[in-house]
Amino acid sequence: MPQVYAMNGGNGPQSYNQNSSFQRGAVEVAKELIKEEIDKELDVKQLSSTSVHPFRIADFGCSTGPNTFVAMKVIREALEEKLRKEGLASEVPEFQVFFNDHISNDFNTLFASLPQERHYLAAGVPGDFHKVLLPKASLHFAHSSCSLHWLSDVPKEVTDNTSPAWNKGKIHYGGAKKEVLEVYASQFAKDLESFLNARAHELVDGGLMALVIPAVLDAIRESQTTIVTEKELEVLGYCLMDLAKKVRFH
Repeated sequence: MPQVYAMNGGNGPQSYNQNSSFQRGAVEVAKELIKEEIDKELDVKQLSSTSVHPFRIADFGCSTGPNTFVAMKVIREALEEKLRKEGLASEVPEFQVFFNDHISNDFNTLFASLPQERHYLAAGVPGDFHKVLLPKASLHFAHSSCSLHWLSDVPKEVTDNTSPAWNKGKIHYGGAKKEVLEVYASQFAKDLESFLNARAHELVDGGLMALVIPAVLDAIRESQTTIVTEKELEVLGYCLMDLAKKVRFH
């Protein structure tokens, strides 16, 4: 079984709640684009005539909040505005939101911090989002932000000392051999295909997805990005290796 790692729970200084401003920024950046696409692409008349209520939304990789609550509010309000524009203001449906993350996610913190004025029914769906988690054709809108770049498993080749892609002592592939990059890229492609196949099973005809995936274009210099640099990852890797040695010898 692959190792499963969830974000730090609770509300302490090391928690995801207190250390997710970068992810919050991604939600804010995507906000207007999501509104535009719902307004342009979502056929509310078809959905209201062919689908049963309520309108179901899922956030895959929700962690513990509060960013997921912001995204769900944006989607719900955009749909209500679309209905008003289409002259269907009287047909605003009930909303049901499914919050998904690994089974080890701190769902207690998530549900304890749900906004009181949220205007939707909430449910937790623990499990790997690379697999089917909801019934066929039951979901209207799938959302995932800053989650899909996490791989389902470490490629076996990078831990095999007989493989050309052996990545001894490194926690990243920046500056590594092309074989290392290729096996990580292959794993990402497999994971993304699994995710899309699962959502194809769950989404209704005419449903939408909004996927926000952190990435850096090849043409952008490292110094122009706000992500952790290759050198910083290298230093962090050395620190973790030293820590692991101390733990082993003690």
